[in-house]
Amino acid sequence: MRSLLFSLVSSGFLLAIFGTSAFAQDRGPQRGSPAGVEEVATRKALHDLFDREWEYQLEQRPTRASQLGDRRWNDRWPDVSLESIKKQHDRDRATLEELAKIDRNKLSPQDQLNYDLFKKNYETGIEEYRFQWYLAPLNQRGGIQSENELADSLRFQTVKDYEDWIARLKSFPTYMDQTIALMREGIKARVLLPRVIMNRVPAQIDKQIVANPDQSLYYKPFKRFASTIPVNEQERLVREAINAISANIIPSYLKFKRFFVEEYLGASFDEVGAWQIPQGEEMYAFFTRKYTTTKVTPREVHEKGLSEVRRLREEMQKVMTQVGFKGTLQEFFTFLRTDKRFYYATPEELLVAYEAISKRIDPNLVKVFKTLPRMPYGVEVIPSAIAPDTTTAYYRQPAADGSRAGTYFVNLYKPETRPKWEMMALSLHEAVPGHHLQIALAQEQGNIPNFRRYGGYTAFVEGWGLYAESLGVDMKLYDDPYSKFGQLTYEMWRAVRLVVDTGIHQMRWTRKQAIDYFMENAAKQELDIINEVDRYIAWPGQALAYKTGELKIKELRTRASREMGTNFDIREFHDVVLGSGAVPLDVLERNVVQWIAGKKTKS
Repeated sequence: MRSLLFSLVSSGFLLAIFGTSAFAQDRGPQRGSPAGVEEVATRKALHDLFDREWEYQLEQRPTRASQLGDRRWNDRWPDVSLESIKKQHDRDRATLEELAKIDRNKLSPQDQLNYDLFKKNYETGIEEYRFQWYLAPLNQRGGIQSENELADSLRFQTVKDYEDWIARLKSFPTYMDQTIALMREGIKARVLLPRVIMNRVPAQIDKQIVANPDQSLYYKPFKRFASTIPVNEQERLVREAINAISANIIPSYLKFKRFFVEEYLGASFDEVGAWQIPQGEEMYAFFTRKYTTTKVTPREVHEKGLSEVRRLREEMQKVMTQVGFKGTLQEFFTFLRTDKRFYYATPEELLVAYEAISKRIDPNLVKVFKTLPRMPYGVEVIPSAIAPDTTTAYYRQPAADGSRAGTYFVNLYKPETRPKWEMMALSLHEAVPGHHLQIALAQEQGNIPNFRRYGGYTAFVEGWGLYAESLGVDMKLYDDPYSKFGQLTYEMWRAVRLVVDTGIHQMRWTRKQAIDYFMENAAKQELDIINEVDRYIAWPGQALAYKTGELKIKELRTRASREMGTNFDIREFHDVVLGSGAVPLDVLERNVVQWIAGKKTKS
């Protein structure tokens, strides 16, 4: 798989940007904070709790630790048994009790924020537990059927790296049995996903059931060894991998396929929507609050979506007039979906075009940013095993220790459905100045706890990604009306989400209603639209975060520009927005309001 790296600075990205270890942080006194013995002791107690919980969470989620570059548990899968999930819940409650013993009033403002965010995270997790959403551990976009993809984010440099992967192969049956047990409990509890999307999964399982072990997707790391590994060791590792795949991986997936087809699919819902699940409407209202980091209701979100769709249709009409198209907006959509001039003929041409766009964006970032991350990002291809069932692109954050760059994954499946006019907006969102710039900057901050550096809030992270698409205007990257229309299409896409997600899960829309509404209001290809709607069906509420966060960032930018007048500097504004890492939207608003007040006082 080809990868092209883009560095946002000329050099230095491989320096020890995370301090002396992968998870180092600044633990010294904060400027302006009280230095009394009692205050120091209180701060130490708080950060000791942060550290203990961070270590515990990494150990409990070894695949997450591996993705962050922490190799200590590279030989393990997570324990997803019901007993382990209950134990985690009990631990969360005990952690909150321990936090309550720490006197928040004796902390600096920055640590009060750390305290509040830590507390909110645990309260949210405890509230979510009662809905038993963990009983639906996979969907058509990922799960144990595609767990082999973990290897793509790991380093294979030493004999132990390979031995750890083999240990995971050998222990895979336990992981599979636990997953099946969860899903069986999900059948009993009626915590399930609709059959229309789960029908996609058997074909994904089939990709893991191969005639020869060396054809397994889990065998990929053994196709090429580091030159430092002796030939005799390579031969041994290959033998052990083949044996482990034969004895553990393939039989596990055969077992899973039988269970999935014979038991699970038949139990899955005929209709779509979380309302079918026990406590489903209450759960969806919770997910709406969780993903937007607000107190809005699904009905309020739906109405906001309808308003945004109307506004964006007017903007689209202006572009259609600008290019001289004679016809309706729907006819313009058809033209954009079908005219061959808007598409590349081959996957190879499409990949080259994505790489060229990324190269073009980078030098323009200084127009709107003062601070750029040192970590580069790469462009890679979405694995063919999942490409037909997933979206146009996605991003994977860098390893915490700097050993792996950020990754912008692009979908090359059916290039005739991937229009050129959407590629600039998509790249601005997934790479820079969107996800990579924001997430890499957060990871490079040594003065915030690890749960903030490597965590986040969907409304902020995805809201920033959508806002980043609009920065193509500020950087003058939408140099023709069609690419500008692509940006409007992507913004419309997120506005439609507000309507469709709430329509499905709150108002009992059918899948066809959702697809038809999407087709009526966005020029995206039908394949993309179907995959998107199926994503919303599988992941209630998550899609509401994007437009909610983007609207808040734009609202704050407008407010700052209005109140500061000629003193407004967009580069400083972006520093303020990104300077605390990902935060809930009310915290973001507080940060920006304080910055505005401070600038006005100085002027």
